[in-house]
Amino acid sequence: MRRWLSQHRAALALSVRRLLAAPFNTLLSLLAIGIALTLPAFGYVVLDNLRELGRSASGVQEISVFMEVGAARKDIAEIESRLQTLSGIRFTFVPRDEALKRLQKSEEMAEIVASLPRNPLPDAFIVEPADASPEALDVLRQELASWPKVAHAQLDSAWVKRFDAFLRLGKLTVLMLAGLFGAGLVAVTFNTIRLQVLAQAAEIEVARMIGATDAFIRRPFHYFGVLQGVLGGLVASGLIFAALHLLAGPVGELAALYGGSFVLHAPGVREIAALCAAGGILGWLGAQLSVSLSLRRFD
Repeated sequence: MRRWLSQHRAALALSVRRLLAAPFNTLLSLLAIGIALTLPAFGYVVLDNLRELGRSASGVQEISVFMEVGAARKDIAEIESRLQTLSGIRFTFVPRDEALKRLQKSEEMAEIVASLPRNPLPDAFIVEPADASPEALDVLRQELASWPKVAHAQLDSAWVKRFDAFLRLGKLTVLMLAGLFGAGLVAVTFNTIRLQVLAQAAEIEVARMIGATDAFIRRPFHYFGVLQGVLGGLVASGLIFAALHLLAGPVGELAALYGGSFVLHAPGVREIAALCAAGGILGWLGAQLSVSLSLRRFD
């Protein structure tokens, strides 16, 4: 075990020295890998922010349960008790008087409300389910509408379905970009490792003549590919943070024009770790393919 660990430490140290031996070439390779990882990763960040924006938008994932005008207090209490038995939802009771006051505060509706002889608004519950998929929202709306003394359960299902379809299309696009640029990352690592193998052909031949195994020869190149991928992931994370910093101001101004506020969410530690891990895996794959094909020429 100690011998095995010492061999891996030596291979890792050799890979680090090879990276530092040609800093300019290493910088260009890391930049290419970072850009290849940035585009799909940034697409994922954008989709995540759009999903968060959809959740925070008023009424997008809410079901408004309107009681009948003649509903008594016991009917409202019964609906409230039923809602409390449902799991995965939050709800708020809006009395009819409070709803009228909200309309009176609106400049567009103030005159109309003032001309009404009485309050025509019913009592209502605002239900926010945790499962925001269109199918789950529609099923819950139908269930709520069937309850006694409920006049209507309203959900903008068309908007929810359109938004969900847009997110699914965006997710598919990001996956396609990830596959395309992942293949590009493998190609970059493949070419870099191939050039290293050709430059060290004499050393590899001597090592094989004195009994070095293919695993021993491959190990430094594998570490080199993994290090390139991981460092490329860190470069991609830096590019994403820089892009989000540049977009934060314009996005905040745009949200303010619509009377709201929205802050772009940057990727967390888990997302950065996953990006670096993906880069390391793709780098290892490129190194594995390159070394395997190159060693065949020595046989």
